[in-house]
Amino acid sequence: MDNEIKCPSCGQVFKVDESGYASILKQVRDHEFEKELKSREEKDLEMELMKQDKLHQEDLSKKEGQISDLQRKIEHLQAEIDKAQTEKELAVTKATSEKEKELSDKNNEIVKLKSDINLQKKEGELEKSNLIEKHKGELKLRDEEIERLKDFKARQSTKMVGESLEQHCMNQFNQIRMAAFPNAEFGKDNDASSGSKGDFIYRESSDGVEFISIMFEMKNEMDTTATKHKNEDFFKELDKDRREKKCEYAVLVSLLEADNELYNNGIVDVSYQYEKMFVVRPQFFIPIISLLRNAALNSLVYRKQLAEIQNQQLDIFHFEENLEQFKQDFSVSVTRAENNYNDAIKNIDKAINDLTTVKTKLEQSMKGLNTANGKLEKVNIKKLTKNAPSVKTMFDEMGEKDN
Repeated sequence: MDNEIKCPSCGQVFKVDESGYASILKQVRDHEFEKELKSREEKDLEMELMKQDKLHQEDLSKKEGQISDLQRKIEHLQAEIDKAQTEKELAVTKATSEKEKELSDKNNEIVKLKSDINLQKKEGELEKSNLIEKHKGELKLRDEEIERLKDFKARQSTKMVGESLEQHCMNQFNQIRMAAFPNAEFGKDNDASSGSKGDFIYRESSDGVEFISIMFEMKNEMDTTATKHKNEDFFKELDKDRREKKCEYAVLVSLLEADNELYNNGIVDVSYQYEKMFVVRPQFFIPIISLLRNAALNSLVYRKQLAEIQNQQLDIFHFEENLEQFKQDFSVSVTRAENNYNDAIKNIDKAINDLTTVKTKLEQSMKGLNTANGKLEKVNIKKLTKNAPSVKTMFDEMGEKDN
């Protein structure tokens, strides 16, 4: 039996026998099977690939998650490392800065110590130089003072008789008249109508009210005078002149009794014999005027009030009592001032010997200064740091650093 087969492409009909047909059918079947098989294999493979891809994607996602975790851990660890590094660097910087500061402070301290030593040395040299110059000046002044006192003593020994003592006191007053006593009246007592007169009268007023008046008498005599006078020989006459010329105080300026310690100690109040009377050596002529004048200024207000009351013809009995009490208090003040003067100038007559002694001591001081200068020149850092080990260590370290 023949079988016909039509070509699907051209439409031609072929006749094939049974065996050929079976063979073709087998080929077709084998081809379809293989095709089906291949299709299934491809589908299975595709399914497997999709499955594998899915598994791969899942694994990849898991790996990416792990990588992200590891990355975060790495970043955290790096941050910790960076922080530690920063802290380390800061610590190192701080330690270095502190060390540098410590070294700088030590260097500055050493420099300052050196500067202080040099400054002290220079100051010592300057002080020594100034002290030497000062002592030279003092020696010169002492020598001049000694010569002046020797000259004064010599003039005392010749006693500046008569008009010379009066002229001496007048010159002393005129030298400071305008500076110390611009409103005062001071001059010779030329009124001998009562049979006697003093040498000088000092008066000073304020607003027409006289607040101080002093009668002065100057006395001296030659060493060769046969009859030696005493100061008290002239008290009575001086007191008489004071009262007649209406002076409040009487002062005897005397070179008599040159060896009498009482009169040589300064201002002597002899009011126990004659009221408001003093005895002074020529060198206390100006001081006694200043003392009495300054004390009298304290009573000026009362004196002005008294003058006003007298002008108005008022009862001044109690006022005069008060004024008298003031005068008594003033006399006590004068006595106290005199005592202070006596204490302050008790060594006047010994001035020459004392100044000579001072001169000798100053000369010895010069020798001591020269010795001290020699010691100063021998001063060095080693000696200065002998008992200061910490300072010596700093100098040693500085020396090592310089090397």
